[in-house]
Amino acid sequence: MVIKDQIWYAPAGEARTLHIYLPDGYNDSDKHYPVLYFFDGHNLFFDSDATFGKSWGLKSFLDGWDRELIVVGIECSHDGDHRLDEYCPYDTKLMNKKIHGEGRETLDWMILSLKPYIDGNYRTCPFRETTAIAGSSMGGLMALYAVTMYNNYFSMAACVSSTIFTVLQPLLADLRACHLNPETSVYLSWGSREGGTDPDSGFCKFLRNANRKVEDSLHKQNVRTSLYCQEDGGHCEADWEKQIPIFMDFLYKAG
Repeated sequence: MVIKDQIWYAPAGEARTLHIYLPDGYNDSDKHYPVLYFFDGHNLFFDSDATFGKSWGLKSFLDGWDRELIVVGIECSHDGDHRLDEYCPYDTKLMNKKIHGEGRETLDWMILSLKPYIDGNYRTCPFRETTAIAGSSMGGLMALYAVTMYNNYFSMAACVSSTIFTVLQPLLADLRACHLNPETSVYLSWGSREGGTDPDSGFCKFLRNANRKVEDSLHKQNVRTSLYCQEDGGHCEADWEKQIPIFMDFLYKAG
């Protein structure tokens, strides 16, 4: 089942909606569950909540999957382009839009406020080994930044169509400087048609090279990775939905 909860989002001084998936039987047991935190939570479960009318369909997948976990979908700002600020750890530009990076404030809030709230109000396994984070586009960048810079809290990340290209150099510098637990798993992906209809375009090659550079940096610290190019994949929920079985099995069915 999916429930909606409210939490105070201090960085913006406003309440935010959480879209929380609880496994079937949650209310009839005393089990504790791993937790997957997911950016853009309104896009995860139902088309009626999704920004562009198409969700990831994640509930349907989880209802039929052979693992049980709690998913905490975090709704982003819907105030103009403020989502870009909240979901970027660096000051940068994207499509001529200036981004004031508030991503670290967002992640500090997650660690200091959101995670204690979830662990205190739901039956979670609160440990690093059972805590994952995921997102797409700017949310994918945030998932990557979280699993590396907040590695004491997250052991797994799904970074889908991540907007890493606009901040690649400072991101790689931070990856080189951080110290990662080798018991870390990171899924990295992009679609072959994210830059348009030509999979051989310069932008698609740029996405590939950017993700490979991130993977190389992670490998130097013995992090387990999966690098996936979705053939004919675009930058949309309909295509990201097709990747769910791939990254979920990679993260939760290691070995």
